[in-house]
Amino acid sequence: MASLSQLSADARADVVVIGAGYTGLSTALHAACAGRDVVVLEAAQLGEGGSGLNGGQVIAGLKHDPDVLASLYGEEVGAQLAACSGSAPDLVFDLIGRYAIECDAVRTGWLQLAVSERHLASLERRAAQWRSRGADAAVLSDREAAQLTGTARYRGGWIDRRGGTVQPLAYLLGLARAAMASGARLFVRSPVSRLSRHGDEWRVETPRSSVTARTVVVATDAYTGKPFDALRRTVVAVPSIQVATAPLPQELRASVLPAGQSVSDTQGILRYFRLDASGRLVLGTRGSYGDIPIPTDTRAHERAVRELYPQLAGLPLEYRWGGFVAMTPDGIPHLHEPEPGLLAGLGYNGRGVAMATAMGRLLARRALGEPHASLGFPVTPVRPIRLHALSRLAARATIRYLQARDALERSLRRPPSGAPA
Repeated sequence: MASLSQLSADARADVVVIGAGYTGLSTALHAACAGRDVVVLEAAQLGEGGSGLNGGQVIAGLKHDPDVLASLYGEEVGAQLAACSGSAPDLVFDLIGRYAIECDAVRTGWLQLAVSERHLASLERRAAQWRSRGADAAVLSDREAAQLTGTARYRGGWIDRRGGTVQPLAYLLGLARAAMASGARLFVRSPVSRLSRHGDEWRVETPRSSVTARTVVVATDAYTGKPFDALRRTVVAVPSIQVATAPLPQELRASVLPAGQSVSDTQGILRYFRLDASGRLVLGTRGSYGDIPIPTDTRAHERAVRELYPQLAGLPLEYRWGGFVAMTPDGIPHLHEPEPGLLAGLGYNGRGVAMATAMGRLLARRALGEPHASLGFPVTPVRPIRLHALSRLAARATIRYLQARDALERSLRRPPSGAPA
């Protein structure tokens, strides 16, 4: 795509979107298509945050099952949340088709698989709840899981055929092209240094210039910083690291994920994997903490590849990359409107490709004046996490505990009886 420039002159717009990840670009696209003048400000270059550096899995739903959402929010709001999150992949693949986004999109489903018998019952309940709400989902035996994945390490699980995969950076760039073709103005290397209100308008300042608008949308997710410190403290930024092997030898391609589904498992530190368009196994899990995620220590990834696919022994890891994921205390994304004309959406808990795209559409609808009650998604107050400064230490300790527990469970685990090796 054409080289993007830094904002270098003062401007006016109807809507200013801060952050050019999936949330921000989806907001810009939907608002621009409705005739609004939109400016998008990205602090870095396109794709340098989590939206360009994730595992590319398009997953329906939230961390919580539909029945849990109903118990937390009541039947009506819970049903709306389930419907919104459950249809999020539909939006992703609709945009890909409508704007001819070339991002290696595959929609053959998502598998969530149990690493032990004690996890299997909860996955069966999850599948049943989604099936009762019309989802194309089915429970998988251990043998069926082995046939779909090419590994005998799982006890079964479920398949959600609403899901799929994309090349994450290509999808991001496609959204950017679509937003700009619809009239949005996109600027990179333009970090926001100050936000101030003047009457019924907002002034958004960058190091070299500013934009004035009636509506501001903050779409910075795990990369939220000043001047949005209260918002930053509502989430915990957790690193997620991906690796990609060399392309699989042709004689193994038919046995490893032969139908093209993506997979997540139920380890405490979950692993997720898929094949890309070049036949590389792409596998991700949590990484080590730092001011930026540094994908240097990938021993856990190497071990996971060996454990899942012994037949790939000797196949090198050729690529390593990582970004931050924003986790919320309640496991649910948050839509905020702390002041009139100031909106924010963040906290996708590892399901950002689909849910961030859907959140962008919600934010655009609200920016266009749609009332809260008709959004089908709760608008909640900004509630910073108590002792947020210690959240990174707590998350690091939790990760180490879960890693130790997973290692113990792996040492006791045996392949399912009767499953192909």
